[in-house]
Amino acid sequence: MDLKEIVCAHSPDSDDAYMFYGLATRKVRSKLLNFRHQLEDIQSLNRRAMNGEYELTAISYHAYPYVADKYYVMASGSSVGDGYGPILVALHPMSVDDLKGKRIAIPGRLTTAFLTLNLIQPDFIPVEVPFDRILDAVKDGAADVGLVIHEAQLTYSKTGFHQILDLGKWWKKKFDLPLPLGCNVLRRDLSPEHRTEACRLMRDSIQYSLDNHEEALEYAMQFARDMEPELANKFVGMYVNHYTVDCGDIIPKAAQKLLDMGHEIGLIPNRVELEIVR
Repeated sequence: MDLKEIVCAHSPDSDDAYMFYGLATRKVRSKLLNFRHQLEDIQSLNRRAMNGEYELTAISYHAYPYVADKYYVMASGSSVGDGYGPILVALHPMSVDDLKGKRIAIPGRLTTAFLTLNLIQPDFIPVEVPFDRILDAVKDGAADVGLVIHEAQLTYSKTGFHQILDLGKWWKKKFDLPLPLGCNVLRRDLSPEHRTEACRLMRDSIQYSLDNHEEALEYAMQFARDMEPELANKFVGMYVNHYTVDCGDIIPKAAQKLLDMGHEIGLIPNRVELEIVR
């Protein structure tokens, strides 16, 4: 079988950079597949997946019902918050009850953070802002509350913000499950041989980084948006773990529950069953 090139799309974040390190630097390679890397923010990747543009792409779990006809979920590559996750912040202390009717800056309507927030409090005014401008939107008065993802989960307090709620902590307390945030998906039109090989490469790349942590972290630091090495190390450790190597049974169970609840409240129009490939 000839060497096939496929586009492998993911976000320019330290955790994604860390898990794709083995592939991006060709420490992990294949005689069947060659990956061409494409870096875009998660909301753009969610939208592109709806058109089936990339063969392998990172998406939010919330986006899967909209792309399930085109993609399988890969067993490797999930970003999971086990007792932690996206955080609601404001410039003044506030309770969860105070969120009703507030303008909340969100990183996109297809993000899992937005879905989870709707399960907690559906009565708010969403203000869509690029994820790295959420805190600025609150500071500038464009929103009352910010829903922060990525590294801002660890840095928000340095700029005078107060935590209202950690969505991953809420989910864990309520359902005793990890919160599945993002995953990698693989286009259905790939041959079975290419699907199997793509899954192997993804799993091996993540395992390579975990086995060679220092060099993988050094590579990921260039995507860490001015974070100190200690914070970047903590952030990567939060979202690249044993669930990322293989989601097992618990992450699909948690993701299915999340999507079913989104459907029940009318946020997700169609119920879909997660289909996992390994």
